[in-house]
Amino acid sequence: MNHIRNFCIIAHIDHGKSTLADRLLEHTNTIQVTEGQMLDDMDLEKERGITIKSHAIQMEYRPPSNLPQKGEDTYILNLIDTPGHVDFSYEVSRSIAACEGALLVVDATQGVQAQTISNLYMAIDHDLEIIPVINKIDMPQAMPDEVEDEIVELLGCKREEIIRASGKTGEGVEQILQAVVDRVPPPKGDPDAPLQALIFDSVFNSFRGIIAYFKIVNGSIRKGDKVKFFNTGMEYDADEVGVLKMDMIPRKEMTTGEVGYIISGIKDAKEVKVGDTITHVSRPCAAAIEGFQEVKPMVFAGVYPIDPTDYENLRASLEKLQLNDASLSFQPESSVALGFGFRCGFLGLLHMEIVQERLDREFNMDVITTVPNVSYMVYDKQGGSKEVHNPSGLPDVMMIEHIEEPYIRASIITTTTFIGPIMTLCLDKRGELIKQEFVSGNRVELHFLLPLGEIVIDFYDKLKSISKGYASFDYHIDGYRPSKLAKLDILLNGEPVDALSTLTHQDNAVTLGRRMCEKLKDLIPRQQFDIAIQAAIGAKIVARETVKQVRKDVTAKCYGGDVSRKRKLLEKQKRGKKRMKQIGNVEVPQKAFLAVLKLD
Repeated sequence: MNHIRNFCIIAHIDHGKSTLADRLLEHTNTIQVTEGQMLDDMDLEKERGITIKSHAIQMEYRPPSNLPQKGEDTYILNLIDTPGHVDFSYEVSRSIAACEGALLVVDATQGVQAQTISNLYMAIDHDLEIIPVINKIDMPQAMPDEVEDEIVELLGCKREEIIRASGKTGEGVEQILQAVVDRVPPPKGDPDAPLQALIFDSVFNSFRGIIAYFKIVNGSIRKGDKVKFFNTGMEYDADEVGVLKMDMIPRKEMTTGEVGYIISGIKDAKEVKVGDTITHVSRPCAAAIEGFQEVKPMVFAGVYPIDPTDYENLRASLEKLQLNDASLSFQPESSVALGFGFRCGFLGLLHMEIVQERLDREFNMDVITTVPNVSYMVYDKQGGSKEVHNPSGLPDVMMIEHIEEPYIRASIITTTTFIGPIMTLCLDKRGELIKQEFVSGNRVELHFLLPLGEIVIDFYDKLKSISKGYASFDYHIDGYRPSKLAKLDILLNGEPVDALSTLTHQDNAVTLGRRMCEKLKDLIPRQQFDIAIQAAIGAKIVARETVKQVRKDVTAKCYGGDVSRKRKLLEKQKRGKKRMKQIGNVEVPQKAFLAVLKLD
């Protein structure tokens, strides 16, 4: 156990975690690096250049012989590379729970950013040993001295503890590995105690069932043992256990402190919960490991199959995806316009977009996603309360006492140049400035209280564009507050389309309704009859647009003669249009649902 080190890499998005991980793997001769970001194995990750999923891998490191008493020993280093985007912070929290140390990577050209601070606090809460690393020091615009000042101020560490490195050239990689061996404590635990292993991730394999990744906290596990999962109480045979390198390497036995995988032929996705504890059937442990808390989704949207017969396939696809992405939650729901589907909870808009892409690529599912919204607490006049995720779930207006919406505490780090536009943006979104602090030099940290519903759709994009990419944003939920909200319905020919209903603040409702009607007028194809698009708040219509009918010139054959002949033909056409309007239905194209998200 003294020769095992478990550590993860945490940083803000795009600070070079995965590139640095490549250099560490190369330096320890674990793999031959043939292309960038070897651990990002999903096509989506390669295309977008972001890490979506945390990846665990084992390396073997032998310190150089010129160091005292180090030349003979080989150390086993278990590395977990984590995502940097705020939507995937749940992946980071799970990785941190399986480690004793963390490399805190800061970009030498950008300095400390919002996500750096939030991931750091998460690691400190779990008592991890922090090793600060300044990355990208080979860049011409690098400012290592200024960034070093920021890290010293943030961590209160000594200057000589900070390692300067470059993921591109491989500079400083040897010092990082030595620091991991010297500073990160070996795992604590009792190899003779009953087995306790924490599941921190799982994947679905169509041939072998569900593969769970675990870290052994106490005891040991051998191939063929009878094991049970503590929270679900299900019992299995350990068909194969082993360690994670680029591929899975089977082992006969694994002991305390090791990170590995278990295959036990589990077929049902519900039986594996991330954060559960594995123990032996014959000699179970007394209590489950205090794992990480249940994830709380922030953004809710309905996901419906385009073909209603695909409903069961969609359920199976979502269950398999949930194994790989524990922060996705879903429950069945039905809609008048779209039939049967699921109400899914996501951590943010990027997360929602990634889930949609993965459903399409990995499971060939064509889905329609409704307008995303957040959950509200509705209090009725009898003193009861309920959580509402969907505008269609609201009780009658006469029954509502008041509605509360979720607020977040946002921290935005930027340079002094962009304070004005960022404040304007946040105040337009009904934000409230709590405080502002100077981090160092000309960098400022702004703290705002903002309604989650306002930032859910396009806040992040707007923030990036007004600050030319120099503002970083991080948030956590800060309870519910009373708010004046109105339900905005969109009616097509008098029929409400529940998939386009939204809850919005009363001050914005009329302008939002008007913009939605104008947008839909461009997107809904013309029919043989007039289509009235209306926005309504309760019984009051606040905006209207009309998609004009496609008309055939029925009077073309009349030349000359009495006007009554023309009128007779036009009246006949009018009666036909009226009859058609009664039986005709209006198809809303998928791009109309997407366009409503991008209203600007």
